Amino acid sequence: MSSSSPNQPSQKSISGVICGASAFLIWGISPLYWKLLMSVPALQIAAHRVVWSFVFVLPIVVFGKRKSELFSTLIDLRAMALLALTSLLVGCNWLTYIWAINSGYLLQASLGYYINPLVNVLLGTVFLKERLRSYQSVAVILAGTGVLYLTVVYGQFPWIALLLAFTFGFYGLIRKVIQVGSLTGLAMETLLLTLPALGYLAYADYQNIGAFLNLQVGIDLLLVGTAFITAIPLVLFAMGARRVQLTTLGFLQYIGPSGMFLMAVFLFKEPFRPEQLICFILIWTALVLYSIDSLIHYRKTKT
Repeated sequence: MSSSSPNQPSQKSISGVICGASAFLIWGISPLYWKLLMSVPALQIAAHRVVWSFVFVLPIVVFGKRKSELFSTLIDLRAMALLALTSLLVGCNWLTYIWAINSGYLLQASLGYYINPLVNVLLGTVFLKERLRSYQSVAVILAGTGVLYLTVVYGQFPWIALLLAFTFGFYGLIRKVIQVGSLTGLAMETLLLTLPALGYLAYADYQNIGAFLNLQVGIDLLLVGTAFITAIPLVLFAMGARRVQLTTLGFLQYIGPSGMFLMAVFLFKEPFRPEQLICFILIWTALVLYSIDSLIHYRKTKT
């Protein structure tokens, strides 16, 4: 018994890294999936993503170990009100992300997820009264400078990047307050969004513009598969988060936007001008400082 116990923490950490990296890798290469649905309007894709995610996740929650959490959340009026807000935020985030990919703005979408950790720090300062540490302050200023430079010099306000970063940032902020499990929260959010999503899909079908069952079988299967592309990385992320340190998870999160960035530039050949490169360099420098600060703070706290 005692001889195997020293290996358990390392094995647990390795499995956690694998789960976390797999989640971020799926998120990073998911644009390939959404590109296959370019013939379908983004709003319809998002609506199908809501409906099929609800169909997929609800049985897992009900028949799993989260049933009591689901029912206790349903009768908690405050939690349901906050989940209604997070459902709007995640719906806006999904729609913007899918539209950006299929409209040729994957590069800007990757920028949004690069600056998301810095937006989280900023929101924590404003709403949770957390104090910015020195490296964090410099990182936020550098990120803001990058966005301002892109807006003024390049003449393009990165609204997609900022909308993705802030909707996801506020989503995470509110979910911290609710303290509901990731899968249970997703089940409740998709539940709240399913009725309007079904209403829109019915209207689209009535107007003869609905894609489901009206195009190819492959498109129908891909629309149903949006549930898997949504839920599976969430499950892997939750498994990884329980097994690794927060700083490790912080480093792993850059896999997602890095995958998006590489695909945007080298696979989809999106325009990448020097002004955009300067903006990204400022953001990457900010993230290096942010990561160093997180590592230093973690070691001090551990000590």
